[in-house]
Amino acid sequence: MKRVDLNCDMGEVTAAVIGGAQEELLRYVTSANVACGAHAGDAAMMQATIEQCLRHGVAIGAHPGYEDRANFGRIELKLSREEIAASVHQQVRALAEIAARCGAQISHVKPHGALYNQAARERELAQAIAEGVARWRTEVVLVGLAGSAMLEEFRAAGFSVAAEVFADRRYESDGSLRSRQFPDALLKNPEEAAAQAVQIVEQYSVIAADGSTVPLHAQTICIHGDTPGATQIAAAVHRALRAAGVALKPIAQTGPTRPV
Repeated sequence: MKRVDLNCDMGEVTAAVIGGAQEELLRYVTSANVACGAHAGDAAMMQATIEQCLRHGVAIGAHPGYEDRANFGRIELKLSREEIAASVHQQVRALAEIAARCGAQISHVKPHGALYNQAARERELAQAIAEGVARWRTEVVLVGLAGSAMLEEFRAAGFSVAAEVFADRRYESDGSLRSRQFPDALLKNPEEAAAQAVQIVEQYSVIAADGSTVPLHAQTICIHGDTPGATQIAAAVHRALRAAGVALKPIAQTGPTRPV
């Protein structure tokens, strides 16, 4: 039986949403990437999200991003390697400390937004992320864009890695994510996102914006918590994968690749 993790970025919205829609989302995913207070979130939101994950048996991961709340961490910043490493370390450690107080553990780390997309292209930035996490610990899975250089750098730094694809994002023919500047960058239709998720698992590919087929192999599929209709998308993806005979398991149980 094929296995895949279904993850979602969380702890990025208001307390009211965390208490309602986010809890509903957790019914359909197996891992949560929790904002660590830079691009979004704060200590109270981190704790509330971790407690929800514990109630639903969802694996907990850190989701560090650029410290740029005004742009939700989705604008590229020009920071030094040391600045990025220090920021990532501080964010991951902050979440880990809250998790420990809740009796939980951090299983994985996934960069957010522009930090993620830049690291997929720029090896030195990926190295800085790995360095920042390593200052906390190395016995954790680092998540990165399937087919990108960031996975190579994470693995070279001694981490187990999980290749990630997106159910709710459109791709370019080179395997990169279509920029959010384009109106079709997000797949807002639940059934369309579900069909893409099934194709990823069954055919190891997606159909790009230009109609070409892009080969992708991954251990985890993401649904963005801030995508309009995220709960409906998550439910549709969950339902379609289960109907296709796919077992939904946390990242640690989907065969993350080990360091060489």
